Amino acid sequence: MRSVKVGLIGYGTIGQGVIRLLKENRSDIEARLGGEIELGGVSDVDISSPRPVKVKKGLLTKDPYKLINDPSIDIIVELAGDWPGVKDLILDSLRAGKSVVTANKALLAKHGNEIFRTAQKHGRDVYYEASVCGTIPIIRVLREGLAANRIESIYGIVNGTCNYILTEMTQGRGDYNDILAKAQAAGYAEAKPEADVEGYDAAHKLALLLRLGFGVPVKLGEIHREGISKISSADIMAAHHLGFVIKLLAIAKRTDSGLEARVHPTLVPENTPLASVHSVYNAVYVQGNFSGPTLYYGQGAGQDPTASAVTGDIVELARGRLKGENPRRLPSGAYQDDHRPSFKVMPVKEIYSEYYLRLQAIDRPGVLSKISGILGGNDISIRSVIQKNRERGPEASVVIMTHLAKEERLQKAVRELKKLKMIKGPIHLIRIEPGL
Repeated sequence: MRSVKVGLIGYGTIGQGVIRLLKENRSDIEARLGGEIELGGVSDVDISSPRPVKVKKGLLTKDPYKLINDPSIDIIVELAGDWPGVKDLILDSLRAGKSVVTANKALLAKHGNEIFRTAQKHGRDVYYEASVCGTIPIIRVLREGLAANRIESIYGIVNGTCNYILTEMTQGRGDYNDILAKAQAAGYAEAKPEADVEGYDAAHKLALLLRLGFGVPVKLGEIHREGISKISSADIMAAHHLGFVIKLLAIAKRTDSGLEARVHPTLVPENTPLASVHSVYNAVYVQGNFSGPTLYYGQGAGQDPTASAVTGDIVELARGRLKGENPRRLPSGAYQDDHRPSFKVMPVKEIYSEYYLRLQAIDRPGVLSKISGILGGNDISIRSVIQKNRERGPEASVVIMTHLAKEERLQKAVRELKKLKMIKGPIHLIRIEPGL
């Protein structure tokens, strides 16, 4: 039986998952492939520590270039994480005539242009299904399944840590800090959780979705980013009272003014599909001009789901190799490099949205009139106001829902409201996506 040989860089959790999957599902993979996937070597800085998934000692090396420069190895699988030398490993693999499979969304978000250009120059492929939403095949969907469509919008719950925290808060199991500690104890959140809870991870994934869905190689600095660390139980309860749940969404939207690209907490109507995505699960909602709305749901992280996505890429590359097909069947970013659309990524101040505002105000006559006057003076129309009666002290909680307004005007109104002596404490602002 003909075989395709794979070199694996990274012998950690995901790398072991790939090795285990190739062993356990060997017969199914061979039946689908008509050939064999052979592990040609495993590289890691630590090859001596015991691991649950073992390989033959002769396959282990600390030097990744033994795999990259081995002419018998056809595919390099990079699962070493985002550190400075990894980019060079990928580039040198492509220059050595090997296609690459990676799950490294941060690296691709930062250096995708250079990596994809190098792949094109050397006639090789870069596959990266596991970099966005784990087991959900959203990259294949955008590169192939919806290739005939003009993508109008993408909404994604793409970070399982944030979705777990918000789900637990919604179900009344504690405040943000309590649930974060629980997530860390369960292994859903890192000891230093900022990359997840402040939206960096979701922004990396959105950068890849923007390239795939709209053909735009967006710089990370062009993506507006907010995390969930300021969401309180009061916001969760108020949202529920209004018929919404709060989700951290990665949003890309085609508009007449350009392309919206933003990550932030969002009020989502309770009766919509994304509102029912709970715990560590991910989902991506895609609107195509001919396909209409489509929803993709599954586990976004963990050893098995990620290994499934990585190995799916290996199988796809191996299939082409065994059939003698030329690499580059698909462009790395779904659009041909010399035919990319020209989009302006809109600054967040230019977007239009509906808004939720929660503030503490002195409970006395004329206060609501003053607040509505400032909003009206900035062309912001109020849809509803809820005032929770004070239980003790002179202050009341006020929740305001607006109609569609321009972000720049809304932010100006918030700055003016903060100057009022009758407003106490911070003003909580969350955008609303009512049309999902």
